[in-house]
Amino acid sequence: MKQSIYILSIILAVIILSTAAFSQSLKIGYVNSAKILQEFPDAIEANKKIEAMGKQWQSELERMSRELQARYEEFQKKEPLLKEEEKRSQREELVMLEQKGIAYRQDKFGNDGELAIVSDSLMRPIKQKVMKVIELVAKDEKIQFMFDRNEQIMFLLYGEAKYDYTNLVIDRLKRGKN
Repeated sequence: MKQSIYILSIILAVIILSTAAFSQSLKIGYVNSAKILQEFPDAIEANKKIEAMGKQWQSELERMSRELQARYEEFQKKEPLLKEEEKRSQREELVMLEQKGIAYRQDKFGNDGELAIVSDSLMRPIKQKVMKVIELVAKDEKIQFMFDRNEQIMFLLYGEAKYDYTNLVIDRLKRGKN
């Protein structure tokens, strides 16, 4: 699915660029969105909050895991001395503790978990602000097409450094010109 979207995007970009190139002089630029988010103070602060929440929940998950492990080891030591009913009861307890840990992990770290929700709520307005500044830079510099090139996205396979507007966007975000 991602590959077909990627190929479609490339084809669309080539068509647009070739059409625009014939009609007027074309100005193209690119930014590194990952670098922008790494250097934008609002994004740095949001990421600190997200990391702190994640660490807190991870610590709780580790505590739960240690408790389960200790209870399991205790059960193994006592198991030969226990009656069948007690063994069954304690096994059920261990299974419940394990399921509780799994549910906690999913609640906090799953795709729709609290960390994803908090991350989205904190980062969405920041990303919107970045996109607005990218648009303003593009308009000020009379750029018809602005691409993204970072470690995860390689939509732009090559670009001369003189067409890299990343630092201009970062500068405007830091100065609050948006």
